[in-house]
Amino acid sequence: MTTVNIGLDENARQAVADALNNTLADTYGLYMKTHAYHWNVTGPQFHTLHVMFEEQYREMWAALDEIAERVRALGVFAPSSGKALSDLGVIDNADAEPPQSKAMIERLLDGHETVIRRAREALTIAEEAGDAASADLLTVRIQTHEKTAWMLRAMIQ
Repeated sequence: MTTVNIGLDENARQAVADALNNTLADTYGLYMKTHAYHWNVTGPQFHTLHVMFEEQYREMWAALDEIAERVRALGVFAPSSGKALSDLGVIDNADAEPPQSKAMIERLLDGHETVIRRAREALTIAEEAGDAASADLLTVRIQTHEKTAWMLRAMIQ
């Protein structure tokens, strides 16, 4: 394997990559939940929620690739199995049955807020390591999840 010489020492790269992998795992868990809710939503807001959930899961799907590729740019492997992602993530995907639409919104809101908090932790690690590229990526992820959380929150108030 070749040496990674990008201005960050190995310990810094590993710490940032670990934090990014946590964000990747949380994003993947929330992506899966959002996609399942897209399939299973019912009720008077069906069309609105079906379309909104699709927009959200498509955005997260694209983000997964960006996050994983940043981990690889740091010279570290991204999780390569659903189990590995599940083990790293903290998003609860234990719905035995699809919940009612209001509960879907509430659970997705909780998921987005969880991703925001964990991405903030990763951002601190990236900033402390002097990794501007990872910090920029995480800043965008936080902004995106905050906007989505605001929109979900507005639907249940």
